[in-house]
Amino acid sequence: MRVMPAHLGVLTVGDMPAVRPTPADPTPGVRTAAREAGNQRAMPPELGPGSLAVLSGPTFMYSDQSGDVPPGSIGGLVHLDTRLLSGWVLTINGARLLVLRAETIDHYSAQYVLTNPELPGLPPDSLGIRRLRYVGDGFHERVEMFSFRPEPVRMQLRLAVAADFADLFEVKSVVRDRSARITRDHQPGELCFSYVGDGFGAETRVRCSVPADRLDGDELVWDFTLQSRESWKVDLHVPLPPGLGVVEPVRGDIADVIHRRADDPLRRWTVERAVLTSDNPALERIARRSRDDMSALRLDLEVKGQRIMLPGAGLPWFLTVFGRDTLITAYQTLVAGPALAKGALLGLARLQGTRCDDFTDEEPGKILHEVRSGELTRTGAKPYGPYYGTADATQLWLILLSEYWRWSRDDETVRLLRDNALAALRWIDEYGDRDGDGYVEYATRSPEGLGNQCWRDSPDGVCFADGRIPVLPVATCDLQGYTYDAKMRLAELADWPLADRGLARRLRADAADLYERFNRDFWIPERGGYYAVGLDGDKNRIDSKTSNMGHLLWSGIVPPDRAEAVVRQLMSDDMFSGWGIRTLSREERLYNALGYHLGTVWPHDNSLAALGLVRYGYREEANRICVALIEAAEQFDYRLPEAMSGFDRERLLFAVPYPTACSPQAWAAGTPLALVRAMLDLQPVDGRLSINPDIPAEIGRIASERVRAFGHCWEIEAVGRSGYVRLSDA
Repeated sequence: MRVMPAHLGVLTVGDMPAVRPTPADPTPGVRTAAREAGNQRAMPPELGPGSLAVLSGPTFMYSDQSGDVPPGSIGGLVHLDTRLLSGWVLTINGARLLVLRAETIDHYSAQYVLTNPELPGLPPDSLGIRRLRYVGDGFHERVEMFSFRPEPVRMQLRLAVAADFADLFEVKSVVRDRSARITRDHQPGELCFSYVGDGFGAETRVRCSVPADRLDGDELVWDFTLQSRESWKVDLHVPLPPGLGVVEPVRGDIADVIHRRADDPLRRWTVERAVLTSDNPALERIARRSRDDMSALRLDLEVKGQRIMLPGAGLPWFLTVFGRDTLITAYQTLVAGPALAKGALLGLARLQGTRCDDFTDEEPGKILHEVRSGELTRTGAKPYGPYYGTADATQLWLILLSEYWRWSRDDETVRLLRDNALAALRWIDEYGDRDGDGYVEYATRSPEGLGNQCWRDSPDGVCFADGRIPVLPVATCDLQGYTYDAKMRLAELADWPLADRGLARRLRADAADLYERFNRDFWIPERGGYYAVGLDGDKNRIDSKTSNMGHLLWSGIVPPDRAEAVVRQLMSDDMFSGWGIRTLSREERLYNALGYHLGTVWPHDNSLAALGLVRYGYREEANRICVALIEAAEQFDYRLPEAMSGFDRERLLFAVPYPTACSPQAWAAGTPLALVRAMLDLQPVDGRLSINPDIPAEIGRIASERVRAFGHCWEIEAVGRSGYVRLSDA
């Protein structure tokens, strides 16, 4: 076993300490209520209105609108889950600068246009100041100053730098003081902070193109005089070490990057994606924004010598490999090309569980939940190297494998992943079914584990109608739907590329049995008829009405004669806010329009519901969801947030974001593509693409070029209920 300092090399997954804390109760099926866990998606207070982030792969710089990172804030330069810069504040003559405008240019670059406040001997607005910034082969910033004064101006420019080397988990909560182990080796042309902990190390270097005139602690100080109409500039560079997920970066002079004159591998990747046009200009802009966000969130891995791309989950807290988020995003975006789906399948297969480990919730065949590489993970305080506390990623991996094959007919990759698929199936039947009742349940064994291990993974995300929190293990309905779909799809793969008819027969028999039992045990005939969100550890139906019913339609586990009741529930006033389906009905005791899974509207959740409604023929209802989300995205600069508040549209008139929603967030970015697929009813069928469009009048015409399937490019166009698909030479 070895632990590599973060600044010395690439993180190898599995390169983690062998000695771990002893779980408080490693007993399978521990009967505790779902509790607060260390990875709840809650963001501390923002830096302020207009805060900006530039990002590339697993690296981001998060600052306020002036480009500063005040010490003690949640901002900073984070790379591979370690904050390399926790303070970055620029002052002129002792004063911070005034913001004229600040905007991101590309996801990895930004421009801040500033001026001076009123200062002794210097009237306000006497200086034009510009900060140019990008993240690529390092963090780069240029500070430019121009004087409009008719007389010479004496200037003192200070850059105050801090590096606390906090783990990203700490940035979200309480940062441990590491100052006693941080050493400095500063020079006028370079600041150097080094941290060595117990089995972990990191380093931050700040290099200057113009050496400072002097150092004042951790501050670089330049003293100079600006003549009338004279300019001055300094370039700053923080090198970044390579590591898991680092994408081929943009490189070049800062001005060339900002003005898009530099070679950009990410833009080359974007240009090759499918292009959507529509009579609805908002949909076009939303689709372009989604494409750009997916490019920003890509992570780069190498699997058996092959370079692959897969989507990370979201900014700022989830720029890493995930199971559930990555798989659903890859499914949503297959319509734009198979590369991300193939990357997700190969990358997650590489990290598939092989043993039982109570601390990490790992089990043989299980697909991971999340990978981290910060100090708390590397030293064994947190179980994220990787962490396997998810009960749905394994089924979703099988579903994506099937969908990838349907779009690509890539028999070779399916056969390559045969053993992984069979291991995933064994996990479902042996480890996923914790008590032998035929349902997949979850209950963490780890003292640092997630209490809820479905997509509703907040502590109260699964609750009874009266507000009680269920005892573990819990079998949520979506897990059973995914399991049913996964077995049906794997049976199809067994019929064709895997050539195992016996396996196919067994899987279809298992799926049929699950279908019958599920519809007996989870159906609640009262209150209009609906599906329980789950069964608790005592096999009681957890009787709240939730958006998970939309996932059941997507999975196909709902009998046709019950579909109408499910659709009626989902589209009722208590569940449909006008912007989308709420995660929890307003009828339930814990309903909260601002609750993470207690009444908010999640775009990805709604995209799966829309696909499910189309599957059962409810096109008008699916279109209501599609149009609502497209109209919501217009209000957020054409980018859907991770989640929206569940306030009623008719009362508030405009959409309200969830207070700490990630943006951009992968499965929110993938949602517009899934909505387009739903409106087109676009399906891969026997080596060709098929559409059965029902395009709402608000959208008009939809057309797309460079849609990739079966190794070819296709063109699609549809208006109303008519359209065509044809091969293209593009």
